[in-house]
Amino acid sequence: MADDIETSFQAAIDAGKINGAVICAIDAEGRFVYDKALGERTLLSGEKYPQQTDDVLFLASATKLVASIAALQCVEDGLLTLTGDLSAIAPELSDKGVITGFNDDGEPQIEPVAGPITLEMLLTHSSGLCYHFMDPLIARWREKFAGTRHEDNRRLVEELFAYPLGFQPGTGWMYGSGLDWAGRIVERVTGVSLCERMQQRIFDPLGISDAEFYPVTREDLHPRLVDLNPQDPEAQGRAVLGGGGEMNKVTRGDFGGHGLFMSGASYVKILHSLLANNSKLLKPATVDDMFQHHLSPAATASQQAELAGPKGVFFRVGIDPTTKMGHGLGGLLTLEDVEGWYGERTLTWGGGLTLAWFIDRTNGLCGVGAVQAALPLDMQEIEVLKQTFRKDVYRKRSAWRAQQG
Repeated sequence: MADDIETSFQAAIDAGKINGAVICAIDAEGRFVYDKALGERTLLSGEKYPQQTDDVLFLASATKLVASIAALQCVEDGLLTLTGDLSAIAPELSDKGVITGFNDDGEPQIEPVAGPITLEMLLTHSSGLCYHFMDPLIARWREKFAGTRHEDNRRLVEELFAYPLGFQPGTGWMYGSGLDWAGRIVERVTGVSLCERMQQRIFDPLGISDAEFYPVTREDLHPRLVDLNPQDPEAQGRAVLGGGGEMNKVTRGDFGGHGLFMSGASYVKILHSLLANNSKLLKPATVDDMFQHHLSPAATASQQAELAGPKGVFFRVGIDPTTKMGHGLGGLLTLEDVEGWYGERTLTWGGGLTLAWFIDRTNGLCGVGAVQAALPLDMQEIEVLKQTFRKDVYRKRSAWRAQQG
């Protein structure tokens, strides 16, 4: 079969399009398990090693799900509320203002924020915080007012994302730095770093010992870092970002929107805990709430327009544009069944250009697929392979069920 994981990925490896892949999937009961590592990774020395499922990957935006869990734990602990005003904890947010354009003198036109920013908005990209590469007005503001960096050339969340808002809180939807801010807020209310908090409340309960934020300072992880190679000697995750890595170069501290490194074998433990709703990370009711649509009517309309627009291919993460979609607390949410594939209220997102994950509670299946791309990136090939992962794990699960009788 041309569209199965083994055949398609091996053909891409043989053609030099990718170096390998790590794919981990599991059902809710833990009976169906598909763990696959293909291809090879190259050490700084040039020596090649077979890819392993416990190799440490740059998660990029797949970090956002883990940061969402950390923030929701704070809600459960009474340190935060989902819909309360965050201005007392993060006054920088309410002080931002909303950019509406530039005047004839090239000065930005900023209007006051009309309402509070909430944690729910941060977790669903409806706060008005937009990445500069997603909003031309913010890109222009950033070019004009980026400011001087610290002498170590790195910035904290509130310094790197000092941009104004792209729209009034709760009235729109655009991919942005909400989870970076959520992670910073977790640090402020807990008094420890985001990495420490995650280790205590997420990683330790699941037996995860290979998670670290960039820069990865643990020497024991270096031999397993996929992104520590001749094309990426500083392990910035260049291949995951399509040749970039600048985001990691300018950050200081733990960024909940993109900063984690972890193995696929560990990441799928997080997905499985939410799928099984086993109370190891969050209370069952909190997990149920993650899989509900959390956008206001205005933000829903904005998201639907973006999903149907030119940027929609990046936001739909492999889902057909005709499928009803919304946004849960941690990712894109399907709002209807897709025959033979994702069930209603499947939560899904990705990381950079090369990683994809999903949690399908209707069909009891979750998985993460990380394509180990070669540079320069063949984006068309990568998209095909990610979709092959998303679809073929369902076929493999069906075949396994048939064998079980």
